Amino acid sequence: MRTDTRTIRVASVPSRHVYVRHLGDPSGSDAVVRLDDPRPCRAPSGSQQWWPPVMLDPRWVREHHGEFDVFHIHFGFDAQEPKALRELVTALREHGKPLVYTVHDLRNPHHRDTRAHQEQLDVLVPAADAVITLTPGAARVIESTWDRTATVLPHPHVLVTPPPVRTRSGDDGFLVGLHAKSLRPNMAVVPVLEVLARTIRELPGARLRVDVHNDVIDPSGYWHCPETVSYLRAAHDDGRLDLRVHDCFTDDELWAYLSELDLSVLPYRFGTHSGWLEACYDLGTTVATSTCGFYPEQRPCLTYRHDESGLDEAALAAAVEYCYRERPLWQADPGVRSRERRELAKVHRALYEDVLSRCNRCASR
Repeated sequence: MRTDTRTIRVASVPSRHVYVRHLGDPSGSDAVVRLDDPRPCRAPSGSQQWWPPVMLDPRWVREHHGEFDVFHIHFGFDAQEPKALRELVTALREHGKPLVYTVHDLRNPHHRDTRAHQEQLDVLVPAADAVITLTPGAARVIESTWDRTATVLPHPHVLVTPPPVRTRSGDDGFLVGLHAKSLRPNMAVVPVLEVLARTIRELPGARLRVDVHNDVIDPSGYWHCPETVSYLRAAHDDGRLDLRVHDCFTDDELWAYLSELDLSVLPYRFGTHSGWLEACYDLGTTVATSTCGFYPEQRPCLTYRHDESGLDEAALAAAVEYCYRERPLWQADPGVRSRERRELAKVHRALYEDVLSRCNRCASR
């Protein structure tokens, strides 16, 4: 890329998420600078609590419009009313700032009710000067729903340092993991665990590990779920699974955990794309996930039918048995991932240039 390319400043919502960080060329040759996430005025320094991104406030746009060229939304608008998003779009139009929107989620995994997220998408997708998504399947939905053509770009690598090449053998047993996190609404943990426990009992040397965050177990925790806690404790006590309770893993702890697994099972009833799947692909950890989203279009994985209408227990059992028997190994090639990242940076740069050019032409009329 030419070294005299002018810098494009992007107000990215957010900017520090691993997906966004890995859209830039590591050498900086794409000349794209993403502004740091402003700290919410109420948030203490170093706080891990989620806060609505400051950049989504139209007042921020009006006060800082001279500091960025393009506004790019990824996620983080869960708490925004459609009216507030329309006001954001208006503020961007007032100052001639193009809007780019990457559709990560067609269905919000944190919402049981689809209406709020759908209403937000009904504002953002039609208003965007350019739409991006991660898979052809998601692009088809975007086109059929909003008559918008989305540019399909793959999820970049998740791990910063390429891990060692993984090998598969049955010498060390077979470990299946299900991480329930904080039981977000798109998870149906207990039905999936019941199938896993029955299946693994018939596989010599197989074990089932279940991780869950403290806020599910703690009666004072926000995500406390007595029924699920009762099931997990009983299943742990009678040896059907190995229960691990802890706070959210650090990145290094998460990579170590995933590297121990032969199979990571995602118990999703609804969803669209998965960063967890991408991390497993970096590490060479096999994933079994439901067909409710577009996960198989992201990276190679095993699938079973699981959606809001129910769970195909036989398909889940068959996926586990196949992994136990065949030990499939799907691991990203570091060289391919590196080239993919550089290409993502190049395509984003070109897309930003295009929306800026179109925005400038409209302003000059």
